[in-house]
Amino acid sequence: MTDHPPRSPAGTSDALLPQQDLARQLRLGIASGTMLRGDRLLPEREMAQHLGVSRARLRQALDLLEAEGALFRRRGQGTFVQPPPATDAARLKSLAQRVSPQEVMEVRLQIEPALAGLAALRADDQARERFAQAAQATLDAPDQHSYDAADDVFHYKIAEMAQNPLFLTVYEAIRTVRAQSSWATTRAAHYSPEVMAVLGQQHQTLAAAILKGDSPAATQIMQDHLHCVAETLLQSP
Repeated sequence: MTDHPPRSPAGTSDALLPQQDLARQLRLGIASGTMLRGDRLLPEREMAQHLGVSRARLRQALDLLEAEGALFRRRGQGTFVQPPPATDAARLKSLAQRVSPQEVMEVRLQIEPALAGLAALRADDQARERFAQAAQATLDAPDQHSYDAADDVFHYKIAEMAQNPLFLTVYEAIRTVRAQSSWATTRAAHYSPEVMAVLGQQHQTLAAAILKGDSPAATQIMQDHLHCVAETLLQSP
């Protein structure tokens, strides 16, 4: 059994491989990990060789997956299967070591309700469709690892939909600090299946307000959601 997704048949032009089939092969390679190096995709040259296609065809398939919200591209850093780290992630590492979960939540409560309100006003139809899928993924997550990944995408998409590059940069710094601190250990200690189900339902309520374009409701629901997250994370073990 090969470690790589199947190539195009020998002697067959890559132009004969339907674009949707190429995208499907990419999804399989991402799901199995054969197209990944850490949290990002292999360089385009290597992926094109694995799949037996030209880099131009590969980029078209990557565009499809990015439009679906399955990939995140960052110039100079690569293509990620999760939202990319902040551009100054190395500098934020020392900050993460000094910041407590309580301090992170204080900042989130100031920033993310505003992002939710702006997202309700500014998201286009394509972004709303991808966001609805991200919201459902947090509800369908079978375990904590899956929930954490889906939750990360859900909140990042809200920040993207706000369409304010400065706000997005601030949010990227917040999530990078969360990723580098003791946050994951704290979540593991408190996030039971019941807690994740409650938070997933809250995501659905928040998503409904954003999808309706109800900015005041989205702002308030995000605030309530983050208060619930804070109460869960900061309770005594």
